[in-house]
Amino acid sequence: MPICEFLPILPLFAVLGWLSAVGGVGGGVLMLLALTWMVGLEVAVPTLALAQLSSNGCRVWLNRTAVRARLVGWHAVGAVPFALAGGLLLAHMPPGPLQRILGGCLIATILWRRLRLFPVRPGERWFVAVGGFTGLASSMLGAAGPIAAPFFLAYGLVGEAYIGTEAAASVVVHLSKVAAYGTADLLSVEVLVLAAGLMPAILGGSWVGKKTVQRMSNRLFVVVIEIGVLFAGVGFLIGL
Repeated sequence: MPICEFLPILPLFAVLGWLSAVGGVGGGVLMLLALTWMVGLEVAVPTLALAQLSSNGCRVWLNRTAVRARLVGWHAVGAVPFALAGGLLLAHMPPGPLQRILGGCLIATILWRRLRLFPVRPGERWFVAVGGFTGLASSMLGAAGPIAAPFFLAYGLVGEAYIGTEAAASVVVHLSKVAAYGTADLLSVEVLVLAAGLMPAILGGSWVGKKTVQRMSNRLFVVVIEIGVLFAGVGFLIGL
């Protein structure tokens, strides 16, 4: 991508980095849409994995005292093998059907939470299945953080505990994805250069987002998360 086309998008990705840090979801989906429009899906997905690895790593560090390590561990049990499998399948399997299923599931989880149908607090071992679905969808679609969001909320995480734990779980997924993409020869020079250029803008937005979260009430925080999940669900369902 020519430098004259690259520089104007940096402020956009700084804003999306802020959005990811505030809500934990939504920013990654919008980053994927923007990158796909600019460079195509095959370049956008591995580029976003590298960029989000740095972004989520920053969020883990900024919220490190609130991370729930046991939840991250259970999530990783399912996420790692399915993220590796999804990364290897990316070049050989159309993501369309999975994208629509994911969109429907995201919308259903918000309705479940709001209508309080069969209210239940998920246990830690639930996150093995959540991690598996998240890892597979993230590897094949590029951005699937919203899958886990309703479950982290239902578990009772808000504020820094939610942001830090969700980010730590995402780091595990992104590391697995990057390993799979490398094996599948998807980490081209273009991908590496583009990701390196986007990282400073995303990290700057993440730092500002950390300050924003500290000023938000728990109720507003939950509403922001649910709006992000709903937006992502509609986007996946209609094929944005």
